[in-house]
Amino acid sequence: MAEESKESRSQARLAAAAERKALAEAAAKKARRGRVLVSLAVIAPILLVVIVGVSISLVKSKVDSTVTAPLIASKMNGYGLVFNDKSKAQIDVWEDFQCPACKNFEEANGATVHTLAATGKARVIFHSLSFLGAESVILANAGACAADESKFLEFHDYLFKNQKPENSGYWGLNRVTAAGVAAGLNESSFKSCVKSGKFAKWVDTIGADGAKNNINQTPTVLINGKEIDRNAGTYIDAVLFKKALADAGVK
Repeated sequence: MAEESKESRSQARLAAAAERKALAEAAAKKARRGRVLVSLAVIAPILLVVIVGVSISLVKSKVDSTVTAPLIASKMNGYGLVFNDKSKAQIDVWEDFQCPACKNFEEANGATVHTLAATGKARVIFHSLSFLGAESVILANAGACAADESKFLEFHDYLFKNQKPENSGYWGLNRVTAAGVAAGLNESSFKSCVKSGKFAKWVDTIGADGAKNNINQTPTVLINGKEIDRNAGTYIDAVLFKKALADAGVK
């Protein structure tokens, strides 16, 4: 009996690992397919005669023209997800859903950020990075799926409140779907979007934009284009964040 139980657990772990691998591969395949299509579009007019380095450069410059992005994404802001588009004051939040320091930032300041957006005092833009691994890609894509059902903030908050260790193997399709349902998403449409890797190219584009803007750690938070000073490594706690808001005239 014990042997059967042990074997069942082993099989379950293998099945979960295969599921996570399939999700990550679906996202990667979709991103690669987009890059190939763009490359062909660039190469064809010049009869495929092009230096590889030049080709790569052209692909990078053209990739955003074929990105399938969430409806609230702003091309002018690197395809970040925009909330309260009318305000002049702007807060940019660069996060990875697996990042523990991002969880700390959200616990300390998430409610303040939401209130500023809800009351029209700030234009808030979320940039979902995915540099920590395959599960970051899965969750960033899922966040985009949630955005198209007007549930990004709910899903975003759920993921940070229920964050797991980095690349722990927790976030397979069923658990991501369950997280979406807990955040108020439609199970069928959300699961289909996550499974297909619909926004994989968008995830790639967010990463490319982060690199272009020298975003090299998460969370990185900008207020009116100015990065919050971490004071030599201190995480962005409530006192630091509120001081940065006050210095920028955001109340």
